[in-house]
Amino acid sequence: MSETTEVMKQMDLLRFATAGSVDDGKSTLIGRLLLDSKSIFEDQLEAVHATSQSRGYDYDDLSLFTDGLRSEREQGITIDVAYRYFATPARKFIIADTPGHVQYTRNMVTGASTADLGLVLVDARNGMTEQSRRHAVILSLLRVPHLVLAVNKMDLVDYSEEVYEKIHAEFTQFATKLSIPDLEVIPISALKGDNVVTRSEHMPWYSGPTLMHHLEHVHVASDRDMIDTRFPVQYVIRPKSDAHHDYRGYAGRVAGGVMKVGDEVLVLPSGMTSKIKGIDLFDKEIYEAYPPMSVTVRLEDDVDVSRGDMICRVKNAPKVSQDIDAMICWMVPDPMRIRQKLAIKHTTRAGRALVKDIQYRLDVNTLHRDQETKELGLNEIGRVQLRTTVPLLCDPYSKNRTTGSFILIDEASGVTVGAGMINATD
Repeated sequence: MSETTEVMKQMDLLRFATAGSVDDGKSTLIGRLLLDSKSIFEDQLEAVHATSQSRGYDYDDLSLFTDGLRSEREQGITIDVAYRYFATPARKFIIADTPGHVQYTRNMVTGASTADLGLVLVDARNGMTEQSRRHAVILSLLRVPHLVLAVNKMDLVDYSEEVYEKIHAEFTQFATKLSIPDLEVIPISALKGDNVVTRSEHMPWYSGPTLMHHLEHVHVASDRDMIDTRFPVQYVIRPKSDAHHDYRGYAGRVAGGVMKVGDEVLVLPSGMTSKIKGIDLFDKEIYEAYPPMSVTVRLEDDVDVSRGDMICRVKNAPKVSQDIDAMICWMVPDPMRIRQKLAIKHTTRAGRALVKDIQYRLDVNTLHRDQETKELGLNEIGRVQLRTTVPLLCDPYSKNRTTGSFILIDEASGVTVGAGMINATD
C-alpha cells in the first residue's frame, strides 16, 4: 500500500458533535443516520421496534439506538457523551452525541473538543432558543471549523419555507458575532427521514445538500495545521534485543506540520538540533508523516529527548512559557479560585499550575463578560491566568487545537477539573 493511501486512510475520517436543546431530536437524528446508512444490526432494529410498540408508538423510536444510560431513557434526555461509529463508502464517521442541558456543558465541551464539525439542531416550531445560541458559542470557542444548523421537525410545520428562512436568517445574523468559518443550514425531519440521507419531496424549495451528502463531502483535511511542525514525544523506544541494541526512536502523534526524512529539527525545551534520520510506521519505514499519524521518529544525533519534549522546526517553534492566558471550562462543583494549585497536562507534558488571576466569567448565552467574578463554578467558562512549574511548549488554540489545549487535574483526587484553551503566552 502506498504512503498516499496510508495518509488518506488516516485523513478520511470525520468527527462530528451533535448539540441541541431537549427534545430537539438529536438522538432520533443519529438513529436515523445509523439506520439509513445500514449501520444498525437487524436484532437492534427489532428490539427498537418492539419497545416502540410496547409504548404505544405508531413509529420506531430511533432515539433508543443512542440513549444508552437508564437515566437517559427514564428522563428522555441525553446526559453523557455517547460515541457512535458508522461508515459509508465515502467516509468513516465518529459521532459525539453531546447533552443539551446547561448543567452538562462540561460534557458538551469534552465531546466537541476533537470534532471537525458541529451539528446544532433546532426545533422548527421553537426556532432559535437560548440553548441554541449557547451551543453555537461553545462550538465557536472550541474552534470547531465547520458548523451545520439542522432545522429539525419540519414535518410539524408543514415543511414551511417561511419558517426555515426565518430561522436561517436569525442564526446567520447571530453567527456573525462568532468565529464560525463555515456554516450550512439544512431543513430536515429526523423522524420521517426528509433531507437526512435522501432528498425530501416535501421541500422542493430547498436546493442545498442533504445532511449525509454534506457530512460525506465537507472538506476537513485542510483544517489541520500543515505548516507548523509539532511532534510531542510520548515515549522513547529502546529495544532490549541484541538485534536492535542501537535503535533509539521517539514515538508520538504528529500534532502539526509535515515531517520528512532529512529535515533539520529542534528539540524543546533543551534547544538541541538534529536531523530526522528515519520515520517508522508500525513495521515499515515511511518518508513523511502528517497529522494525525502516530509514528516513531529517529534522529541522526544522540541528543537527549524524553517524554514531554517536542520536536519542531528550527525556525518555527512553539512558544516556551510558564505564563499561560487561557479560556477555562470548569468541570466540578467546587469552584476554581485565585491562588489555587492544580496539576496540568499539556500534550505529553505534565506539571503543576497556580491560578494567578480570573479576568472574567463569560456568559455563553449573551457573551457578557463578568469582570467582578473571583471564581468559576461548575460548567462556567472564564478567562484565566496561570503560572506553571514547567515551561509549556504551546501555540494559541486558534492556531493548533492540540498544542493549544490542556487539562487541569485535582492533585488529591486525580479528577479532571478543568479544560483549557490557550489564548496567548507571555
